[in-house]
Amino acid sequence: MKQKLHKTRLIVLLMVFGFLPGSAYAVEVDQKAPKFSVQNLLDGKHVSLEQLKGKVVYLDFWASWCPPCLKSFPFMEQLKQKYSKRGLVVIAVSLDENFEDAWVFLNQTEASFVIAHNIRGDIATRYDVQAMPSTYLIGRDGKIKLLHLGFNAGDKEKLQRIIESVL
Repeated sequence: MKQKLHKTRLIVLLMVFGFLPGSAYAVEVDQKAPKFSVQNLLDGKHVSLEQLKGKVVYLDFWASWCPPCLKSFPFMEQLKQKYSKRGLVVIAVSLDENFEDAWVFLNQTEASFVIAHNIRGDIATRYDVQAMPSTYLIGRDGKIKLLHLGFNAGDKEKLQRIIESVL
């Protein structure tokens, strides 16, 4: 079991860094979003995509070693504060192998949105994560409306326009 877990981690890391081609689970805009279920580490509650039907989901994959990820957290907090009443749910999924590293990262920023940890990498594999951070905007109809790789300050306006158009 432990060996299988290490192989899965290695495959996810190789995919994230672009050393392996995408998986058979490659996702595209206008495609149905792969199902997932995570535990919110801030309150212990489980959240699944199925529970969020009718909501717009901003799903972000991140890691503690990713400088752009640290820059994206204040933006995700702003999105949650500004759009949650209109139906936006922000979910940030850590792919850190050691979640203690993720906690150190989280202590450097504010995050009141859903924080999850996917050590097995199965969700990242289903979403064919190719970079850090990788963001998927899922519409009320359960389809992917946006796939965005990386993050910099110049992305904020574009992302907000798209979110507003989906809300």
